[in-house]
Amino acid sequence: MNYTHLSIIERSKLEILHQQGKSARAIARELGRHHSTISRELERHEGQETYGAQRAQESYTQRRKTSVPEGKWTPELARVIEEKRQATWSPEQIT
Repeated sequence: MNYTHLSIIERSKLEILHQQGKSARAIARELGRHHSTISRELERHEGQETYGAQRAQESYTQRRKTSVPEGKWTPELARVIEEKRQATWSPEQIT
């Protein structure tokens, strides 16, 4: 499956077409996307007065930032690993 996120250009076109009163299916045909992609994008921003491409892009960027886990790496862990490495421990012993 090949999936790409909506770009700011596509969101801008979506905004214009939506303001013109076009349906999700008509917008999808114009953008070359599946109609459910367009429907979900519009539903995601339904509580706002009108769909805004810039606002939607900022919302997307924020969602992407929070969807990535921070991981387990900490400065304390780095210090401990470096100490053990200096003590000539093998990677197997460190883990």
